[in-house]
Amino acid sequence: MIENSESPAPWQDSNWIVRSALLLNSFEHWTGRSLIVRKSPEADSERLFSAPFVVVAHGTEADPLLNYGNQTALDLWLMSLADFIGTPSRMTAEPMHRDERARLLERTRQHGYIDDYSGIRIASTGQRFRIHQATVWNVIDEHDAVVGQAAAFAEWTMIMPECRE
Repeated sequence: MIENSESPAPWQDSNWIVRSALLLNSFEHWTGRSLIVRKSPEADSERLFSAPFVVVAHGTEADPLLNYGNQTALDLWLMSLADFIGTPSRMTAEPMHRDERARLLERTRQHGYIDDYSGIRIASTGQRFRIHQATVWNVIDEHDAVVGQAAAFAEWTMIMPECRE
């Protein structure tokens, strides 16, 4: 597990609580399902951060920057929260897979969400992994304006490095 040196815990920060609520509300808006059992904004923020599945999100910048990653995501990408937040989200995919990722994001923009995505991603160490059955959705604010995109998935397979002799 990657240790976070931030204090207090990220899910206790008021901005993080608001961001968590946007992610959860948007997921429910598009899919009609709940990502977690909800109790209160504060409890939801902690539950989402501690979930046993990956949740990541980025903003709407021209080169979107990651603005959310739960502990499972941080562990998978082998990054601290401080390093993860602000990373261009394209860096989570190898250059040869970025066109595929761009098509996924465009399809999500057009339809609100998709729930059938699989693809290859890369951790900060270069370790590659395939994600399975990811749900990707547009994050919307209280005025239904798109403020980002998020993804959640519970299954991934590590890809062994190729042997070169």
